[in-house]
Amino acid sequence: MRAVLGGLERSEVAAVTAEFLDRRLLRLVRPTALAAIEAHRNAGDWLVLLSASTDFYVRELGARLGFDEVMCTEVRWVGNRLDGDLTTANRRGPEKARCLAELKSSHPGSRVAAYGNEASDLEYLRQADVGVLVNPSLAARRSAQQFGIRVVRWA
Repeated sequence: MRAVLGGLERSEVAAVTAEFLDRRLLRLVRPTALAAIEAHRNAGDWLVLLSASTDFYVRELGARLGFDEVMCTEVRWVGNRLDGDLTTANRRGPEKARCLAELKSSHPGSRVAAYGNEASDLEYLRQADVGVLVNPSLAARRSAQQFGIRVVRWA
C-alpha cells in the first residue's frame, strides 16, 4: 500500500477509488450479493459492511452499495497524505469477531445476519444469529458445516 499509494493526497486517493469503482463495481460484486443486500434492505435490516480491507476504498464501496455503516481496517494519513500504516488492528479473524460483538452491543436486540468468505471469518460468523459462508474453500466449508454455519455458492 505504501509503495503504490503512499504519499498521495486524499483527493488523489479518492479519485483513484472513484475511477476504479466506476469501472469495476458491478463486475466485482456478484449479482447474488446485490440481491442479498437488497433483500436485507427491503426487510428493514441495518446494513453494516465489516471488512478487513482498508477504509480508503471500502467506505466508498459501502456508500455505493447503500450500507448504513462501514467498519474496516483504517490507515493513517499524515496531514492530507496517505502514510499507509494501519491505525486500527486488521479487521480480520479474532478482530472481526471483536468488532461484531461491539456492533451487537451498540444495537441490543437486533438480529444479526453475517456473511464471510474464508476460514478466518468462521469465528465471527458463529456470533451471528445467521452466519453465511460464501464460496469457501473445501476446508472452510467443512469447518462451517461443523459449526452449523450455512454455506452458499454465489455465481
